[in-house]
Amino acid sequence: MTTKSTLQKRLPRFSRQLRSLGDSAEQLGGQAEFIATTMASIGFALTRYKSETIRLVAAMSLGTGALVMIGGTTAIVGFLTLSTGALVAVQGYNQFADVGVEALIGFASAFFNVRLIAPLTAAVAMAATIGAGATAQIGAMRINEEIDALEVMGIRSVAYLASSRVAAAVVVVVPLYCVAVMASFLAARFGTTFFYGQSTGVYDHYFYTFLSTSDLLWSFALALVMAVVIMTVHTYYGYNASGGPSGVGEAVGRAVRTSMICAAAVVLFTSLAIYGQTGNFNLAG
Repeated sequence: MTTKSTLQKRLPRFSRQLRSLGDSAEQLGGQAEFIATTMASIGFALTRYKSETIRLVAAMSLGTGALVMIGGTTAIVGFLTLSTGALVAVQGYNQFADVGVEALIGFASAFFNVRLIAPLTAAVAMAATIGAGATAQIGAMRINEEIDALEVMGIRSVAYLASSRVAAAVVVVVPLYCVAVMASFLAARFGTTFFYGQSTGVYDHYFYTFLSTSDLLWSFALALVMAVVIMTVHTYYGYNASGGPSGVGEAVGRAVRTSMICAAAVVLFTSLAIYGQTGNFNLAG
């Protein structure tokens, strides 16, 4: 009797867990379908919705409204990477000075900024500005039934709203990432030579010795992959937003969290694939 009552108590819990698993699997399948449709429609968006794609490139790079006054996303990414580059100078110099090799701070800037710090900082900035804005815009269109109106007019909503934004992000991320890398380099050099008084010749020697062209190219490739991942995540959550204005805010929060996790995973696994266990690094020169 006790066993039967225990089973009766556990059955509702098991059924809820099964329904939760089924809902999760259905949501994952919907995400995969949306991402596949978005990537397959990029060519269609570039040929049929060229004006919208160009408008999105301008909005993502220089911003709209009040953001134009400070340079939009480009200025935000630049300020963020300036701060992280300055932290490399502060932390790197003090840590290296403890063991008497503070001259190697140029190596730290060339090595860590390119491989880890600049990509992750740029990903955070893109998720918080371009990505969050895309989720809010598309989510507002969803709750106002504007996406349904696009479908009625014969416009492919996924290509018009999602694929065009992914294509625009790929275009924007190249100059955006150039600003990020240059800002991190300049901040590390200025902090080391101006505040800590290290010779510019010593800093430049170790910086250019360990700065690898292949690392820079892989870093730009990593930025392109992160831009695609971030925009697909944010457009998905905006496209499937529901529940009124509060639902749009919830979609933005979920999209930012998910895109940051995905960006960190992309950096981790791509770095492992590119550099392996040894990191292709030899302390010489």
